[in-house]
Amino acid sequence: MRGSGSIRPGAGQRMPATLPGFGHIKRYWDKATNQLTARVLPGEYYVSTHDEMISTVLGSCVSACIRDPVAAVGGMNHFMLPSGTGVGATEGNNAATRYGVFAMEHLINDILKHGGRRGRLEIKLFGGGKVLAAMTDVGSRNIAFVKEFLHTEMLRVVAEDLGGPWPRKVNYFPLSGRVLMKRMQNNHTTELARQEYEYMHSLEERPVVGDIDLF
Repeated sequence: MRGSGSIRPGAGQRMPATLPGFGHIKRYWDKATNQLTARVLPGEYYVSTHDEMISTVLGSCVSACIRDPVAAVGGMNHFMLPSGTGVGATEGNNAATRYGVFAMEHLINDILKHGGRRGRLEIKLFGGGKVLAAMTDVGSRNIAFVKEFLHTEMLRVVAEDLGGPWPRKVNYFPLSGRVLMKRMQNNHTTELARQEYEYMHSLEERPVVGDIDLF
């Protein structure tokens, strides 16, 4: 059965293989949680059928943690909208919101590819903090986007921790749906905001790719 038993690699053993397309994601053994862990960076997402943890740190960015508890498959993304126009029902196809759409659709589609069903998806949302005055609206735009996307797709959110002035560390266990979330101290804010500011501007220099659709 997928996801059963311990998967900690012993001496000389390899970690369980990732699903196709996720070999670039950094994975390691986290001593604090005694758990195989995949680290998701801005612009990345990860899907697993193993008993492993997915971890990320969020400032203005948002992560959706999504799983199908019956199919025992789930994952997490980490995304930010580049600066531009606001998010609204009539603006869902503009260049800025496409980055969020891609982040959500790719994560959901990969879960569906590996046995998930739309009607069973369980979603938890985190992030969208106001971590730097120069980026005052970034977190709120990310929150507005993800909530509208999920409302439009009629997908249910079972838990969320969004907004506020805090960075967050999120550890997600997709097989159980458990989340360990920590609101981080302000001494982490400046460096995280700098990284997200650089990431946001890198998005503005990338071409917008074509559309995809949910299964």
